[in-house]
Amino acid sequence: MSEQLRGSPKALSFIKLIRADRPIGYLLLLWPTLWSLWLASDGQPKPFLIMIFTMGVFVMRSAGCVINDIFDKDLDSFVERTKNRPLVIKSVSKKEAWSIFFLLILLAFILVIQLNQEVLLYAVIGLSLTIIYPLFKRFFAAPQMVLGITFSWCIPMAYVASEKTFDPVFYLIWIGTILWIIAYDTFYAMADKIDDEKVGILSTARLFGKHDKLITAIMQSIVVFLFSYAGVLANMSLSYFLCMTIVACLFFYQQILIKNREPSACFKAFLINNHVGGVIFMGILSQQLF
Repeated sequence: MSEQLRGSPKALSFIKLIRADRPIGYLLLLWPTLWSLWLASDGQPKPFLIMIFTMGVFVMRSAGCVINDIFDKDLDSFVERTKNRPLVIKSVSKKEAWSIFFLLILLAFILVIQLNQEVLLYAVIGLSLTIIYPLFKRFFAAPQMVLGITFSWCIPMAYVASEKTFDPVFYLIWIGTILWIIAYDTFYAMADKIDDEKVGILSTARLFGKHDKLITAIMQSIVVFLFSYAGVLANMSLSYFLCMTIVACLFFYQQILIKNREPSACFKAFLINNHVGGVIFMGILSQQLF
């Protein structure tokens, strides 16, 4: 029993390392995965693909968090939100973190070899993006753009796994998703802007400056347009466009939240994107319900 008690804090540290205690990151990666699986299969994705990709979301998101913390260990101690991360307070050693990362990559490899061979190349690119993304905040003024590509890489992977060609709907959804990610991660960066400026971490929140609200509003407007146009091309029903109207309202509410750039309000605006992803999925799913 005493061994279990001693092991419990370590297990909790591992959970925090992969952010399993904060599911928002997994959900924001899961929604585009589900969108693309349903669109690529005309609303009838194979249960096997849903299972593999859902597990892949958890594994790769976890791996991304671990490699991010390894690279950012020395920076995180100066940021209020990240100063208590496991590697910073040394509840997890760097060697343990690397071991967990490689274990997660092994699991990801086991998952991807269950799919067709064409997916393997896309998986390698996705892994490369996951590894290099954390480094961009040091030298690239808009690392959120790299995150947009990284977090949306599930879309081409889902299409290839479903043996669906990259049609106009694919490109509209993919570009729209990238812009959506850039916008919501800008909100996230706005919450950390003061600390980031002190440490020297680059972000679109710093790049956009006083124009951050206007630029994110423009991006969100384009997202609504691209997803709506994709709906027209895919012959979506009225329910899909009603869902997009709800998305537009959620975007408007986010702009109200970030009006004064108050950190907690900006973070709340970021969290609302889980609802955005869910509403879009319900719109796509409604094709089979109505």
